[in-house]
Amino acid sequence: MTEDDFFSAVGVEAPDAGQPEDSRRRRHRSRQAERNRRRRKRRRHALTAIVLVVVLTGVGFVGFKALGVIRGAQPAQTTVSDYTGAGEDDVIVTIPDGATGADIAEILVEKEVVATAGAFKEAYSANSNSSSIQAGTYTLKTHMSAANAVALLLDPSSRSDHTLTIPEGATKAQVKERLMSVGGYSDADVEQAFADTAAIGLPEAAGGDVEGWLAPSTYDIAEDATATDVVASMVSTTLTRLANAGVSESDYEAVLTKASIVEREVSNATYYRQVARVIENRLADKGGETKGMLQMDSTVLYGLGRTGGIPSSEEIADSSNAYNTYQHAGLPPTPIGSPGEAAIQAVINPPEGDWLYFVTVNLETGETLFATSHEEQVTNTEKLTAYCKSNPEVCSGASASPSAAATATAGGE
Repeated sequence: MTEDDFFSAVGVEAPDAGQPEDSRRRRHRSRQAERNRRRRKRRRHALTAIVLVVVLTGVGFVGFKALGVIRGAQPAQTTVSDYTGAGEDDVIVTIPDGATGADIAEILVEKEVVATAGAFKEAYSANSNSSSIQAGTYTLKTHMSAANAVALLLDPSSRSDHTLTIPEGATKAQVKERLMSVGGYSDADVEQAFADTAAIGLPEAAGGDVEGWLAPSTYDIAEDATATDVVASMVSTTLTRLANAGVSESDYEAVLTKASIVEREVSNATYYRQVARVIENRLADKGGETKGMLQMDSTVLYGLGRTGGIPSSEEIADSSNAYNTYQHAGLPPTPIGSPGEAAIQAVINPPEGDWLYFVTVNLETGETLFATSHEEQVTNTEKLTAYCKSNPEVCSGASASPSAAATATAGGE
């Protein structure tokens, strides 16, 4: 049906009615061209949509393949990286007690010593001695290989600048010197620490004096540790040792005082327990020939501010020295040094015996003889005299050696 037929059928005059035939044809062709243009436009839109779908599908496929490549490359990207060589700048690192290999790895990464925790863990596992790494403060290097880091942690020299060793029998004056020379603390720092009894945990039994309470041991000095921190650690160690030995708090000071004398009087630990027994016997012999006096050269010397040599007759006769146990019965006012665990154990568990005297007769081996009477002691002392005649170079040097000098006339007259 043509457009003219449509309008005729519905009884309406066509818009072109009455118009010339040529004019109607032109308009018809124009409308037909417009319809064709619209159909081409719709086809172009459809084609564009199809192309877009194809392109997006292709992009998705490429992205999927790329993701696979990335995932496949991840193991290579997470391979442990490591520095090489011995490192660059010094760095102070503190390893805490109970630290595992993983803990140490994290600490070293944070301090920029090693590149990754994984690198250190591998080096730690590869070194059969790594379990021997101790807690403490070390001087390491930044940007060093993990293997070298493990090696330095196993090298005692890496800790030497940060460790303080207190020997058995050391006095508080000697400990102070070590704190200043090794720890780098000032005289005022140490004196303040000694005086701050609350901060260092010094018990009332000590009477406010740290003498005898600075436990012999090796201490780690952390980078930010104060003198008070280090002294507190020493006092804590002494308290732990006394508690572990079963000493009651009321006996703390007496045990440390006796043990400090034992430590000073003989250089050979073999005789510690016998010397401890002599001390107990003399303290109990108030009505006997010793009159309850210890008569120990080591205590006299301590009161004189010395740790070596032999006191003179005048010094032994000086009753103004509160530590002169030739003149004053009983124990001296305080310990005369910091005793080690062996000396403490000797005092707690002395052997049975009625000895009142002892003398070291060989200053090289430390051989010591014990006596129950003054006469027997005189005989034993003659053996020391004979030894010194045969070894004048040893005995002449006794005054320069605290342990030798202190044992030369030990046990009184």
